[in-house]
Amino acid sequence: MTDLHRLSIREITEGLSQAKFSSRELTEHYLKRIATLDGRVQSFVTVTPEQALAQADAADAALKSGTAGILTGVPIAHKDIFCTSGIKTTAGSKMLENFISPYDATVVAKGKVAGLVTLGKVNMDEFAMGSTSESSYFGATKNPWALDHVPGGSSGGSAAAVAADLAPFATGTDTGGSIRQPASFCGLTGLKPTYGRVSRFGMIAYASSLDQGGPMARSAEDCAYLMNVMAGHDAKDSTSIEKEADDYVANLNATAVKGLRIGIPKQYFNVAGLDAEVKARVEESLKKLQEMGATLVEIDLNMTESYVPTYYLIAPAEASSNLSRYDGVRYGYRCENPVDLTDLYKRSRSEGFGAEVQRRILIGTYALSAGYYDAYYVKAQKVRRLIQQDFLKAFESVDVIAAPSAPTTAYKIGASLDPVEMYLGDIYTIAVNLAGLPAINAPVGFDQDNLPVGLQLIGNYWSESQLLSVVHQYQQATDWHTQRAAIAEEKA
Repeated sequence: MTDLHRLSIREITEGLSQAKFSSRELTEHYLKRIATLDGRVQSFVTVTPEQALAQADAADAALKSGTAGILTGVPIAHKDIFCTSGIKTTAGSKMLENFISPYDATVVAKGKVAGLVTLGKVNMDEFAMGSTSESSYFGATKNPWALDHVPGGSSGGSAAAVAADLAPFATGTDTGGSIRQPASFCGLTGLKPTYGRVSRFGMIAYASSLDQGGPMARSAEDCAYLMNVMAGHDAKDSTSIEKEADDYVANLNATAVKGLRIGIPKQYFNVAGLDAEVKARVEESLKKLQEMGATLVEIDLNMTESYVPTYYLIAPAEASSNLSRYDGVRYGYRCENPVDLTDLYKRSRSEGFGAEVQRRILIGTYALSAGYYDAYYVKAQKVRRLIQQDFLKAFESVDVIAAPSAPTTAYKIGASLDPVEMYLGDIYTIAVNLAGLPAINAPVGFDQDNLPVGLQLIGNYWSESQLLSVVHQYQQATDWHTQRAAIAEEKA
């Protein structure tokens, strides 16, 4: 069985239940691929072979005894922002380089209960702040489609691991596009659920009112399997919604594309930085959905120009507050030989945080400071409400809203993007987080350099089943999600 990495999640579960291969064989197969190929991709920060094989053996025992669940024995990679008991959780930062959590994040704990096998922890932008995965203390992750390009961020390690077939699916987090944009750059499907749908307990915080965990995989069907594990109320998370999660796999064909009203915001397709090829691929995918019976409806989203300034006040303000706990006192990096408490604070934070994290902390601290709080932070929160209302008004006349996931395809590693240029690249994704809405990326083709392009579909609250269903049916009619990068085709 040399091609186990080419199987879908459904095919893996069927193979395991029919004893065509064991979880140990499957896990060893992926561990071998990681050992052989990840040196070029650099998607993993920590690989956990001993624990993975022990979990695989336990899964095989459950499969033999008839006590296994649907996903028992399936390997997974976790973004290194989810706390894992006994395994390093770094958040891509020197600040947490040697931090071993004493507990599991709820998402990780649910995975264990479901019988998933943890292959390891994957790389990310430091504290999830970035769009390229270059700000990681552990070095840049490479895009499997072109190893001199970025995989996107902040969940770049998750995207690269799946795109290189080093894991069948992975967890990611999305604060302003950090699931959807890397999924777009790496030719994957990635779902950002409604805020409160997936527990944030044990997920290291960047911006608490925006952060949300979600699945990243090749197809909507694969994402649905992982959503069945991740979603649901959690009493340990005060922002978790007491609303029963759907059976996302059972609902994959529940939404009819025929008659679906897809909103096309005219402001989105006139953005100055939108690449012509990205626009063309997205429009082709919408034409395909139209052929499948959907109706395209032009809509106005009048707050579009407010997205970036609003997000880059609120997110850094929350980051400033959340990251104040990393002061060298209780845990995390501590500078050597501090002369007094002030020196301990200053040097621990200056040495422990990278440039992008420091930049956002400073912006956020400024926005929250006396004299500026009302002028910046409070005003941004008021505009945030207007952005939400703009979407809700649109959903009165459409079922989903279509947009590119990113204005460009993946850029080269080391491309001299200034911070503002990088922030403007988030134009299509950040409003979804400000409004708390669900959204999904689906691969819809390639540019002339064979780099993937993604379509984003935005849904109303709690419409994850609908989004997965629409993309699943689109993927039944197309094969973009089955395309593989050259490195993924290599044998380990």
